[in-house]
Amino acid sequence: MKAVAVQTFGAPEGLAVIDLPDPEPGPGQVLVATEAIGVGGVDAVILSGALAAYGFEPGHVLGGEIAGTVTAAGDGVDPSWLGRRVWAFAGVGGGYAEQAVAPAETLVPLPETLSPVDAVTLGSSGFVAHFALRHAHFAPGESVLVRGAAGGIGIMAVQLAAKAGAIAVTTSSPERGQRLRELGATQVLDRAAGGPDTYDVILDVVAGPELPGFFAKLKPNGRMVAVGVVAGEPPADFGKELLTAFRRSLSFATFSADTIPWADRRPVAADLFAAATRGELTSVVHEVLPLEDAVTAHRKLRDGEVFGRIVLTPPES
Repeated sequence: MKAVAVQTFGAPEGLAVIDLPDPEPGPGQVLVATEAIGVGGVDAVILSGALAAYGFEPGHVLGGEIAGTVTAAGDGVDPSWLGRRVWAFAGVGGGYAEQAVAPAETLVPLPETLSPVDAVTLGSSGFVAHFALRHAHFAPGESVLVRGAAGGIGIMAVQLAAKAGAIAVTTSSPERGQRLRELGATQVLDRAAGGPDTYDVILDVVAGPELPGFFAKLKPNGRMVAVGVVAGEPPADFGKELLTAFRRSLSFATFSADTIPWADRRPVAADLFAAATRGELTSVVHEVLPLEDAVTAHRKLRDGEVFGRIVLTPPES
């Protein structure tokens, strides 16, 4: 089968199309003939080499979020999954391929009218946004600032939070701001979020050196939750800003979906898929590219061109 693997960590040009043996599912796993593959921020971080300490080596196949048809099942897997269209999570890699192995516990059936492209656009971004808002104890009537709202998680956070509160966003251009307004944002700010307004919750996809300055944008008892580090880690001493504002009772937390059991993630994803089929959620796809154009996809991510999600599709057999 064709797959895209990291030959050299660093730039997108370090990716290459290679031939690999067809994988076989082990116990508790299924084999999925992929029809859509999400290009995620974690893929870009792995490719950059920033996670080398975690054991990623040349030859690693990127991609965790896939949708397609189950073609084989390992021991202990309900055989009724065979032949079904599903969303699945392959883990930290293996998805940039014509076939991918995924744990059966991650499978979510696709509604008949939902495309695989829409599924990988809504899936993990949607449940990360859902549980991150819960982690922040977001309540109806509160205000939320989504920092870095043009990516998959940010766009889903805007749509989910807009059902219950006032949503401000940071973005890089008026055009993106207008698109975010159409998705539910009530206030559009530049990346520095200048101005006097403060918020009950900040959902931060960006992090990086500017993160500490955003504590000043929280109301008393405000909560900031970091769900990504697309701009890198914050300064090592960023916590002193919280202590400086001690009397305002501010909170900072990180959130990773790894802390949420799949038994809880799956029904949320299914609800998101159902909401999309009813027109209650919008799948924002920046571009669909062939699998062999993974380098182009990662260049666009690196250059900040992407609004929503890039999706890769394998060649038709």
